[in-house]
Amino acid sequence: MTFKERAKELVSKMTYAEKMSQLKYDAPAIERLGIPAYNWWNEALHGVARSGCATVFPQAISMAASFNDELLKEVGTAVSDEARAKYNEYQKFGETKIYQGLTLWSPNINIFRDPRWGRGHETYGEDPYLTGRMGTAYVKGLQGDEDGVSKYRKADACLKHFAVHSGPESIRHGFDSKVNEKDFYETYLAAFKYCIENAHPSSVMGAYNSVNGEICCGSKKLIKDVLYGELGFDGYYLSDCGAICDINRFHKKTKNEAESAALAVNSGCNLNCGSAYQWLKTAAALNLIDEEVVTEACEKLFEARFRLGMFDEDCEYDNIPYDVIECDKHRELNLKMAEETVVLLKNNGILPIKETKGKTIAVIGPNADEKSILLGNYNGTPSRYSTILRGIQDGCDARIIYAAGCHVFEENPEHKGMNNEEAIIAAKMADIVIMVMGLNPTLEGEEGDAYNADLGGDKADLELPKSQRTLINKIAALKKPTVFVNVSGSAIGLGFEDENFDAVLQCFYPGAEGGNALANIIFGKTSPSGRLPVTFYRSADDLPDFTVYSMENRTYKFFKGTPVYPFGHGLNYSEIKENWLDENTVELKNKGEYDTAYSVLKFEYIPHKSLCGFKKVFVKKGETLTVKF
Repeated sequence: MTFKERAKELVSKMTYAEKMSQLKYDAPAIERLGIPAYNWWNEALHGVARSGCATVFPQAISMAASFNDELLKEVGTAVSDEARAKYNEYQKFGETKIYQGLTLWSPNINIFRDPRWGRGHETYGEDPYLTGRMGTAYVKGLQGDEDGVSKYRKADACLKHFAVHSGPESIRHGFDSKVNEKDFYETYLAAFKYCIENAHPSSVMGAYNSVNGEICCGSKKLIKDVLYGELGFDGYYLSDCGAICDINRFHKKTKNEAESAALAVNSGCNLNCGSAYQWLKTAAALNLIDEEVVTEACEKLFEARFRLGMFDEDCEYDNIPYDVIECDKHRELNLKMAEETVVLLKNNGILPIKETKGKTIAVIGPNADEKSILLGNYNGTPSRYSTILRGIQDGCDARIIYAAGCHVFEENPEHKGMNNEEAIIAAKMADIVIMVMGLNPTLEGEEGDAYNADLGGDKADLELPKSQRTLINKIAALKKPTVFVNVSGSAIGLGFEDENFDAVLQCFYPGAEGGNALANIIFGKTSPSGRLPVTFYRSADDLPDFTVYSMENRTYKFFKGTPVYPFGHGLNYSEIKENWLDENTVELKNKGEYDTAYSVLKFEYIPHKSLCGFKKVFVKKGETLTVKF
């Protein structure tokens, strides 16, 4: 029997009430049928999250900067190995609790249309093609066995959040995204379409908001007509957590939870994260739903569980051992990915720092020895990690003087042992200054996660906090040789830093090996090869209002101004010459002194500039390569 047939047979033995109970994310056991309890909610944005120790890879926006989808697929494979290993051991306790299952609610393939959005660092950037390619690679890595050798799926991936969703966080629960048809299909749906066609993801998650008046978790048009019909999706659809209750509480489209639950399940939302579907019995009593609709949804969910091998004893993935967690192979992969994510934005020749013996280096800034910047959000817990300070200390034989210099956002935090004077002293004593500034996940993130509650996790502007800008100005005034490292999950206005410092590096939240990776770049053990997956604007004043979803004057495709650093920008330590022989063939010559990884970007003009291809290659010094698209 096929998985579909087995699901249909099992569901036929359930009562109506039992079927309704299985549409909740925390599905209870049905002991008489041998069905154990299963919690569908698990996270794996850049590693197994919220489930103890795991390999914490760079945040999604960071991995997008690698422009290396083949490497990202390897990361996805490592993550699903660790997810399976944990699941296999958790099964011995008799049930699957939250953050223990095989249904991984990742990746986030929303378009990072505005740098103020706090959750943008969960995405693969502002370009639909890049997002589609990277999302496809990660889905394939998570789900495993794309060649069909195994009849089972290693884990379920989930594309989120369908469909037009990128903030503001503070009003997301009742927000209506207004978008024209061109932007809807060309920008907001493009990555979903690409991933569905090329990676066949198991599930799609609906967003909190509505689109042109259509509720994302309660719209037949969006779910059945567009997603299943036009895009060809054939998996199961689930709600974001609490999104169905939002239909009556904030969108005001229904009167109560029972009506919201009925609207959602009738529209094609098979699984509910939240409490709304506990009202399905009431909806049934009021004749708002038919049993056939519930049966169809339940069959979809059990087909997925059968495909994951949950009811069989011959699933080869059940043999993945627990010792893959944070194994040496995964740590090496983590370091390689982290190195490829660092973006060199400016360099007047100060980098790499080749000779360090006998020199004094001042490492200054609140992010230098900060663990949270390695981890981003939706993260696991690494048992071993390297902050940027520790990476620099371990990566050279110079004398290192460290001074936080200021708090990441609090002004005048002398009571916490932080002061500008200490940083100035360190800078004056040093031959070279490395400033490590930027944001952390308390300053940008999901509603409820970040300290800036008034904005729900979003940013008010593109400026670094005043506490940091004060210190930056004082260090710049010293005119010391300075490398400026910005650590953030989003674009920051770095115009002053570009004008006043010798080198500027963008280090998106880089994972547990971030410090070692950045040190390898700074000291020339590895040539940088990252490119920006987002535009670095000068100011939020250059952008439309945050709530406007039109793509007019947004992203590199449509922006009318001049950015500090454009999308795709990224330097290396060598000199790579591109010679395009025709529209699909480019000759690369490494005329410099360093071997380096290099991402070739192919653009078309339709009529605006648009990425249509990229390949990551490794070019040795003196070597000539031909790359075909």
